[in-house]
Amino acid sequence: MIRSLCAATAALVWSATTIAAPQTFTVVDESGQALAGAAVSVAVKGTPATTSGKTVDMAQRDRQFAPRLVVIQTGTSVNFPNFDTVRHHVYSFSNTKPFEIKLYTGRPSAPVTFDKPGTATLGCNIHDNMLGHIHVVDTPYFGVTNGQGKVDIDVPGGDHRVRVWHPKMGENMAGQDFRMVLGSGPLHLRLLP
Repeated sequence: MIRSLCAATAALVWSATTIAAPQTFTVVDESGQALAGAAVSVAVKGTPATTSGKTVDMAQRDRQFAPRLVVIQTGTSVNFPNFDTVRHHVYSFSNTKPFEIKLYTGRPSAPVTFDKPGTATLGCNIHDNMLGHIHVVDTPYFGVTNGQGKVDIDVPGGDHRVRVWHPKMGENMAGQDFRMVLGSGPLHLRLLP
C-alpha cells in the first residue's frame, strides 16, 4: 500500500512538471525598456531538438519581410511568398543557412529547410533596405515578444535554460542565457549591455 502511494505520488509530481502551461516572459533592455521583437526560447530536457514536416511562411509585403523575425525549430522549412508586384531576390550568406532564391514573383517552387540552430540574416539583392532574420532553435518552446516586451509560451514547469536573442545582437551571437525555475508566475528577463 505504501509502495503504491509513493508510486502514485511520484507519477503525480512527474506529470505536473511535464504538462505544458502558459508562462509569461517579459524582456527588457539594459535600461529597463520593454524589448519588442526578441526571440525567447526555453530548453527543456528530454524534448526533441529537431522537427520534420513543419513549414512556415516569411512573406515579402511592401518591399519588406513580413514578419521581420521568424523563430523556428531546427528542421523546419520556410516558404518565401512574394505578395509584391515587383520581383525579389532573397538570399542569406549566414553560416546557419546560406541560400539564394533568384528573381521571382508569387511562391518559389520549394521551401528552404533550416537544419541547424543559429540565425540567418536575410536580404534582397534588388531592394537593399529589406532585412529579415530567421532564428533557429533546438526546442519546440519559443516565441517572439510583442510591443510590450511580453510573450506567452506553453512550457512545462521546472528548472530550464531560457535564451533571449534580439536582432541587435547580430547573427553570430547565440543570445543571452538565463537559468529559470518556470511555473511560479511571470518572469522578467533583463538583457545585459
